[in-house]
Amino acid sequence: MRILNGITSRYLFYALVIVGAVALRKIYTAFEEHQSTRNQQQTSLIMSIKNVAVIGGSGNLGPAVVKALVDTGFAVTVLTRIDSKATFPSEVKVHRTDYESATSLAEAFAGQDAVVSTIATFALGQQQNIIDAAVKAGVKRFIPSEFGLNTQKVTGNVAKILGVKLAVQEQLKKAAAENPQFSWTGIATSLFFDWGLKVGSLGFSVKDKTATIFDSGNEPFTGTNLPTIGLAVASVLKNADTTANRYIDVASFVTTQNAILAIFQEETGTKWTVVNKNTSDSLKIADEKIAKGDYSAFGDYLKVELFRDGEGKSAKLEELANEELGVSFGDLRATIKSVL
Repeated sequence: MRILNGITSRYLFYALVIVGAVALRKIYTAFEEHQSTRNQQQTSLIMSIKNVAVIGGSGNLGPAVVKALVDTGFAVTVLTRIDSKATFPSEVKVHRTDYESATSLAEAFAGQDAVVSTIATFALGQQQNIIDAAVKAGVKRFIPSEFGLNTQKVTGNVAKILGVKLAVQEQLKKAAAENPQFSWTGIATSLFFDWGLKVGSLGFSVKDKTATIFDSGNEPFTGTNLPTIGLAVASVLKNADTTANRYIDVASFVTTQNAILAIFQEETGTKWTVVNKNTSDSLKIADEKIAKGDYSAFGDYLKVELFRDGEGKSAKLEELANEELGVSFGDLRATIKSVL
């Protein structure tokens, strides 16, 4: 009898083990199916971007972004300040918004799949409230107002000046980690190239036929035309699944100061006056300004970041996301001719 009971106990034990294993397998399979469904839902959420809100649509960059989004087929709403007198194309909806009001932002973001911020530098701090409102409203993608130096690479006093942008990036990363339906993309463009040529901020004065060249003038740097930035934004949203939670570089050109000068001289048929300066002097001036709390030092630091011989801080050709996004590089000569 004891032997029989022992055999029975062993069979019962094995049976329980088998039943337990089958139950665990069913639980694991159900979990896998749940995760697969959840991932598919997240992917479909990301892939279904259609309605896009643009903040700062009337500034230097905003119109190019709005145009590219409209031309690509997105339904675009431009958020403007309540007292703004700016006008926009008929295809664009306009929502006058109080950026300090959570209620106003919630109304503005209702039904929006993505938000693109081209907000001006002086108002960058407002992005933090805007991001909170976007997450609460169920926005799927947020593109912050980066559009300049790659802030993932800046250090020292430049990072201090761009501290608001760095804080926004941390906020976006945290929001994406806590809200699976939410994602972000940062886009570095370096200089606004065509705009900079027109206003003279790149050191070339068409009126005076004068070029200010820093160091040797042979350090490669990148710049991006405003329409190209718009196309990059539209492409990021079209390819939302592959651009989620990433920081990317785009550019119209990889060039040098001397290459630009050569084209200016060829196209004008005139030898330009060249003023040579050292980035070491720019760095000294910048450090003195920042020590006094003068953030206009950024313009001086920018010359060091881009033009200092051997610095190599601009994105390399192979680091640019143009090919991935299907965004063509620009024609340097044509861009220069357009400002003559």
